[in-house]
Amino acid sequence: MGKWKLLSSDYLYKTPFGNLRMDKCQLPNGIVINEYYVNEYSDWVNAIVITKENKVVLVEQYRHAGEDFFLEIPAGKIEENETYEEGIVRELREETGYTSNMKPIKLGEFMVNPATQTNKVITYLIVDAFKEFEQELDDTEDIEVHLYDFDELGRLLRENQIKTQLFTASAYYMAKDFLANKHLQSTTP
Repeated sequence: MGKWKLLSSDYLYKTPFGNLRMDKCQLPNGIVINEYYVNEYSDWVNAIVITKENKVVLVEQYRHAGEDFFLEIPAGKIEENETYEEGIVRELREETGYTSNMKPIKLGEFMVNPATQTNKVITYLIVDAFKEFEQELDDTEDIEVHLYDFDELGRLLRENQIKTQLFTASAYYMAKDFLANKHLQSTTP
């Protein structure tokens, strides 16, 4: 096993949302792939947001490629000169109007799809959230905010009422594990 050798790279297009490039690569066994497509995106952030009343804050919006409405955790891309923490706090405020006086807790950092994408997603847990602002949506966004009991989120995932496994499911289980271990640590002598 070894790394692939990049022989050439050409951009098919560049946009503010992301870029698509076509690479020519040589595998360690000598085989050459003439057209390997790579999507370049900014890093993404998302968060499981739990209110002081133990409700999880979810957003519902239409997703064109999926041709349906999807219930998800707040998420978005990092803007220029913005830290990951600043990005998730901004996205949360813009999409939902919620905020917290507590610092976001980083749960993990993962490549989104290393086979074809260059970006990663950084997942946070935000606790003691409360609504302080009105939504500040982009012209292309139409988002409804929903609150569910944190424990109910697992049922929604099992019953496929939440159909965006990539972020929401993994973030929920990471948050649940973090909170369970935090509780265990606080009760251990």
